[in-house]
Amino acid sequence: MRFALLGDHPDGLNLARAAASSQRHELRLYSGPAAGFQHLQKHGLAPQVVADLEELLANAQLDAVIVAGIPALRPVQLRRALQSELHVLCVHPCDASPNLACEAAMIQADTNRVLLPILPMTLHPGVVRFAELMRTGPTPRMLEMEIWSTEETLLESPRPALPGWDVLRFLGGEIGEIFLHTSDAEMRPGVPLLVSGRFVSGMVFQANYLPNQADARWRMSIVTTAGRASLTFTHGWPGPAQLALTGDTAAERSEAWEEFHPFAALLERFEQAVDLAAIRKPMAGQPAEEALTKTPPLLGWLDELRAVELDDAARRSAHYGRSSALDLQEATEEASFKGTMTLVGCSLIWLALVALILAMWVPWLAWLILPVLAVFLGLQGLRWIVPGKNATPK
Repeated sequence: MRFALLGDHPDGLNLARAAASSQRHELRLYSGPAAGFQHLQKHGLAPQVVADLEELLANAQLDAVIVAGIPALRPVQLRRALQSELHVLCVHPCDASPNLACEAAMIQADTNRVLLPILPMTLHPGVVRFAELMRTGPTPRMLEMEIWSTEETLLESPRPALPGWDVLRFLGGEIGEIFLHTSDAEMRPGVPLLVSGRFVSGMVFQANYLPNQADARWRMSIVTTAGRASLTFTHGWPGPAQLALTGDTAAERSEAWEEFHPFAALLERFEQAVDLAAIRKPMAGQPAEEALTKTPPLLGWLDELRAVELDDAARRSAHYGRSSALDLQEATEEASFKGTMTLVGCSLIWLALVALILAMWVPWLAWLILPVLAVFLGLQGLRWIVPGKNATPK
């Protein structure tokens, strides 16, 4: 498969190198800062440099695009890459607002191309093993996550974004409510953050973000009815990892993994998604349903959408000083239709009420009420045109 790289984000550069070193793919084109091209040359890669985005995407020999531009350019790059009907892997976060993530899912549904976020952490064998323990071991009561960094814990984004939402959802399922504890009314770089919340299943969680530490570390723990299990990346992600299990009824046990190569694993997930897209019968308006919370759990674009939604909810929680609930909207035409019809329907009903009140002074306005209600009922008939999630395509 022939790749193009847009931008010089480290995750994009690492994924491009992994694709080229696999001997199954080729990095053919590059568009971005000179520093990114120099990095690729340093590792033996020499793609053709194309300054114009439209010229790059119009290349007939291109199969896939890695979107890795700066946050300000990333939404445009993502949208145009999808509209060009190419497979796309996008650096997280794709944007500060969930709107773009929803739009991208809708475009992907129409083109039947693969769209994946660059979120490789749940592909780590230690994290997979940890998830198995949560599902097959003693009943989990609480999930804890702690991220230490020698630099910043917030992700590069127009607005603050937090890492680790994909891992929390992979381990505990969908998140229903969160509360961000911070000393200010917003997330700011360099400030420790504490996020607490509740999964839809009822289990609670707590995540600590500690920037500017002396060393880097990732730790995840589950507290069960029998004890505790902890997965620790002793030198930060994606370094060596150790899983330790303790309890009152069993001796301490441990498992260990060497340093992980996350982008090679993500590339394999991408290849699996391409194979699946080739055999899946496309249905207009129905994005791919793979997600870390589904069965079986597979990384998909829904995980990017949920992560961006959770960042948005965390910012709201910090601003208002209270917990923020998630509505868990699906990026489908059916969901978009329902939202639009709710807005239009409420507007028409209010218009009918206003006409009824004004008819006391202007009697002929009463004749507008029946046409307004007729238009409202007619719009509801459009519901049969939009296929439901489980509808069978003709």
